[in-house]
Amino acid sequence: MLPVKRFVDFIEQNSLFKPSDTILAAVSGGMDSVLMAHLLKAAGYNFSIAHCNFMLRGADADADQEFTSRLAQQLDVPFHTINFNTQQYVNTNKVSIQMAARELRYNWFAQISKSGGYNAVALAHHQNDTIETILLNLTRGTGIAGLHGILPKNGQLARPLLFLTRHEIKTIITAEGLKYVEDASNASTKYARNKIRHLVVPLLKELNPNLEATFGNNLRNFKDLEILLNNKVTELKGDLLVQHGEEVHIAIDKVKQLSPQRLLLFKLLQPFGFIETVVDDLITALGKHAGRVFESPGFVLVVDREQLIISAKNDGTNAEVSIDQNDAHVLFGNYKLTLLHDDSALIVKNNSLAVSVDAELLKFPLTIRAWQQGDAFYPLGMKTRQKLSDFFIHQKVPLHQKAGVPVLINGNGDIIWIGGYRPDERYKVNDNTKKVTIFELFKL
Repeated sequence: MLPVKRFVDFIEQNSLFKPSDTILAAVSGGMDSVLMAHLLKAAGYNFSIAHCNFMLRGADADADQEFTSRLAQQLDVPFHTINFNTQQYVNTNKVSIQMAARELRYNWFAQISKSGGYNAVALAHHQNDTIETILLNLTRGTGIAGLHGILPKNGQLARPLLFLTRHEIKTIITAEGLKYVEDASNASTKYARNKIRHLVVPLLKELNPNLEATFGNNLRNFKDLEILLNNKVTELKGDLLVQHGEEVHIAIDKVKQLSPQRLLLFKLLQPFGFIETVVDDLITALGKHAGRVFESPGFVLVVDREQLIISAKNDGTNAEVSIDQNDAHVLFGNYKLTLLHDDSALIVKNNSLAVSVDAELLKFPLTIRAWQQGDAFYPLGMKTRQKLSDFFIHQKVPLHQKAGVPVLINGNGDIIWIGGYRPDERYKVNDNTKKVTIFELFKL
């Protein structure tokens, strides 16, 4: 007898879909998906069958496609099918056969769901699939999330057979006399999952005949631990991650108090794309190497004296920009620089983003660029030359911000102004100045 009540109870307990929903059932023709289709029908759900032919097994794949078509007719439900040139996809995208098949089918399911108004996609994973997934994740390396295995629901994807083991499914199929097709590749140990299924799991069941039940309990424990961890990380984000303009600051003394430090710091930095090996190096650098820089694909993290400073990466280095005398403004990185020529000796005060210089000393074209090793100038108020690298240190400019500081260069190679910080003493307005040029920066 079909376990219809257990099936419906599992769906309701996990909020997989409602009785009024329209379901797209992914059916390969194998034992698991055939049982799922019969259970959906027996429970009275409104569903359609979707089948993918990956064109990898010749006539056998075509036979599976024909079988699922007949099954849809038998159950009196709509049928969707598609043929994929999987090998071509592999060659074009440089991925494995398994990854290609996964990407092709899930993309297709999403397209059909959107165009057909389906509320959920039903997949026929069962308890043994979860065991295999966890073992694969452990073998390849995983965090806590990899230990909960296959979830009953993930977005629109629903897995209503996770309450059954493979043995239970086979027993039901046999007792009900339900026909199905067998994919010969499932018996091959060529693929990693099949090695786990046919070689590893049988040995584990010799040690523990109740392996599925044990893994079920472990899965619930791991899921609860994941919830606890996520709640703790959410709490820490509110306390440790401080927004400073476009940067995020984390106090180093608070990082040192984290326990367990490595796990919690990794979870805090994971949304910024930092991997665990980077976190290991970062922990080693705490309090020892101020100025160390760590990078993820989208962010830069600088170990400052008392803070970890995280900022988005600049889209490439800021290019040199030439400035002609008649230019009203130019763009540089995240700034707009405006020019105003004035027939007076006006001095700009109390505005670090603006400066007035003696116009007669300017030799156009000027240049605005990022700082370079070896740059030096005479900071306003000083009679001695100072390297720009030393100036940045004295001004406590974080390493990751230096490349974004606009440096205004005269046509003779002199630095005129470190935008936002200090003009050069040689270009200041004095009693002999007749005309000034006022430069002003605006943050875009």
